[in-house]
Amino acid sequence: MQKNVIMSVDHLSKDFVIRGKKLGEKSKLLHALSDVSFDIYEGETLGIIGESGCGKSTLLSLLSGLLQPEKGSIFIDGIPICDSPSTIGYMFQKDHLFEWRTIYGNVSLGLEIQKKQSSAAKKELEEMLCAYGLEGFEQSHPSELSGGMRQRAALIRTLALKPDLLLLDEPFSALDYQTRLAVCDDISAIIRETKKTALLITHDLAEAISMADRILVLSRRPGKVKAVFPVSFPDEYDTPLKRRNAPEFSGYFHQVWKELIS
Repeated sequence: MQKNVIMSVDHLSKDFVIRGKKLGEKSKLLHALSDVSFDIYEGETLGIIGESGCGKSTLLSLLSGLLQPEKGSIFIDGIPICDSPSTIGYMFQKDHLFEWRTIYGNVSLGLEIQKKQSSAAKKELEEMLCAYGLEGFEQSHPSELSGGMRQRAALIRTLALKPDLLLLDEPFSALDYQTRLAVCDDISAIIRETKKTALLITHDLAEAISMADRILVLSRRPGKVKAVFPVSFPDEYDTPLKRRNAPEFSGYFHQVWKELIS
């Protein structure tokens, strides 16, 4: 069955001008990304990995519209990103919750800014807080929550605006390892339950394999697409933690690792 393409990236390139720090020192041109092309399909999680400095974060900034490319195009549902009515949700490495606002005040912030605080939207928000383990913490402040709970609050804030595509920028990297595994399971389950399309940037190969349906490997700078690996596990391995214990996991790990370091 042919899947619908949600986002299409077509021959994308991005350069940065690095100005000289000293008087008279010439500026340098930094090639961050070069001729990057790929598609993101409806309902999938696409993992993108690569060495530090290969352009992963630059790519996310381009996909979210925060930066403009030198060359290439980005389409959402076949429409140029600048003209598309579709919405993109961005989840950062840090939760960026405001300490002076309650948890409810934080998760409803986007709705408040966009003046979408209807009774139906408020009800959905309350249901998400309940479903994702934050019931009873609505009037708490971020400092009173664990790191995992804060990340779930950040995801609820993002999902409240009903984005068509989620961009996840190493969303677990600020957590300790044990919490990271648990929250990865939680957020992966939420993404699958809500049938969201997601793009995950991570430097953790095991994390990418355990969460993603496909993995795209970027080369050293300037970042280019080296390879794309489909990832598939039997139905009983339906969470990232279970996938890490699946017989297929080590095969995927060695296959992708070999491509990553070549």
